[in-house]
Amino acid sequence: MAESGRLDRGDGVELAWSKRAGRSPTVVFLPGFNSDMAGEKATALAAWCEAHGQAMLRFDYSGHGSSGGRFIDGTIGRWRDDARCVIERLTEGRLLLVGSSMGGWIALLLAREWPLRMAGLVGIAAAPDFTEHMWEGLLPEERAVLAAGQPLQRSSDYGDPYAFTPALFADGRRHLLLGETIPIPCPVRLLHGQQDADVPWQVALTIADRVQSSEVQVTLVKDGDHRLSRPQDLALLRRTVAALLGEAGA
Repeated sequence: MAESGRLDRGDGVELAWSKRAGRSPTVVFLPGFNSDMAGEKATALAAWCEAHGQAMLRFDYSGHGSSGGRFIDGTIGRWRDDARCVIERLTEGRLLLVGSSMGGWIALLLAREWPLRMAGLVGIAAAPDFTEHMWEGLLPEERAVLAAGQPLQRSSDYGDPYAFTPALFADGRRHLLLGETIPIPCPVRLLHGQQDADVPWQVALTIADRVQSSEVQVTLVKDGDHRLSRPQDLALLRRTVAALLGEAGA
């Protein structure tokens, strides 16, 4: 039976969460930038875990979904800390982290901290270092907006325009991963669409090269986009998680 609630991260901002008890390891879904735990991938995975008696946790970062706080105040480090707070307070034992887009970046950061807890990691269009790649592509006038201390508004194919703040870019530079070896020894599975217009599929190959684990598999979906939320994409996600759980002895 699933339960849900909100927890204070320590400064009055409450983080929304939903979890169900079940077999270890706990599957933890980490959403992407401006996404939340009610998205298609998160809910599809939650339904699969419920049907198979698997423990699962999903949540919303501050400024996302049903959580408190302002989106514009968020940074990679802040949202990583939100994830750490929820996971540490609501789970025990081993973890299988499933991160979508920015959630893949945060999953990699946390897996680096918790090598002994990690049963596996799944990245769905994982986007480590995306703020730096985005910065490199900004126009001079866009950089001028940020230099003036103002958020940069950019249109999105997924809804309302996104706001990218100077703090988001500055903090992102403190959490870059792809320039060196990433000390993650657990099995890693990377799913990426080759029609992804937001995060190039070659990023998955770079992650595979950088992580320390020798147990890494990359699955490229030739006609898949950034979301990877079509029925066949969700089926691939379920198969990937099921296989990893089987290898972990669940």
